[in-house]
Amino acid sequence: CSVEGLMSAKRFVFACSLVSLALVACADKPRQILVDEVETRPVETLYNEAMADALRGDYEAAAPKFDEVERQHPYSVWATQAQLMAAYAHYQRNKYDEAVAALDRFIKLNPGNPNAAYALYLKGLCYYEQITDVGRDQTVTHQAMATFESLIARYPENPYTRDARLKIDLTRNHLAGKEMAIGRFYADREQYLAAINRFRQVVDTYDTTDQVPEALHRLTEIYLTLGLDTEARKTAAVLGHNYPGSPWYADSYRLLIGKDAGEGESSADGESGLVRRLWSGFKGLF
Repeated sequence: CSVEGLMSAKRFVFACSLVSLALVACADKPRQILVDEVETRPVETLYNEAMADALRGDYEAAAPKFDEVERQHPYSVWATQAQLMAAYAHYQRNKYDEAVAALDRFIKLNPGNPNAAYALYLKGLCYYEQITDVGRDQTVTHQAMATFESLIARYPENPYTRDARLKIDLTRNHLAGKEMAIGRFYADREQYLAAINRFRQVVDTYDTTDQVPEALHRLTEIYLTLGLDTEARKTAAVLGHNYPGSPWYADSYRLLIGKDAGEGESSADGESGLVRRLWSGFKGLF
């Protein structure tokens, strides 16, 4: 055997050893299982397991199982219900973004489903339960109100609309409170035009809320501060006509009495004279 022949043989053996080691390594390494290769399970089994978790209150376990029903059996009747139940499970876990996404998909794909009204109501709740104090951004408050209004417009006779109407009233009052907070902020800094715009917004846009009497009183205050006595009297007249028992009307009344008393009337004469002028101012608005 020549030296060259021996070297060639060694190189061959070395190469074969590398191949053997590679094959052993491949054999020992577990094969990665693709998502599409997961064993498909009967839809009833999947759904019932998810529902059992939900009934136990284990929504963290239930949500992915409902999602799996839709993934493995997208065209089954169970898939539609699983979409809604997955959204409900996310909602119960306070995973509002995931719940809204699932509900939007359900509503889009199943507009004629008997549970579409409930899906829209649940979407409104996802926004409603995230409403924060008036000192913070109120985007979710607007979203909640818009969703409940959509529910009422689409399904006016649905049982969920009654609660939706109540929540709309609460969201409107909350948004009015936000406007009042901003208006008071401007008024405290003597930025009166900006404050007037905010208080007028409450009176004009949120006219059925509990914030209106204070808004009218604040307008009366600002008008008097700016020397706009006629506007102040008209605003106080509207306040007194619509909210005669309100403490805000009493405050406005005292402001105007003090104004008139400062102009030379006695408090008694000023009170009766002011009532007549306020009423005349009110009638002059129509």
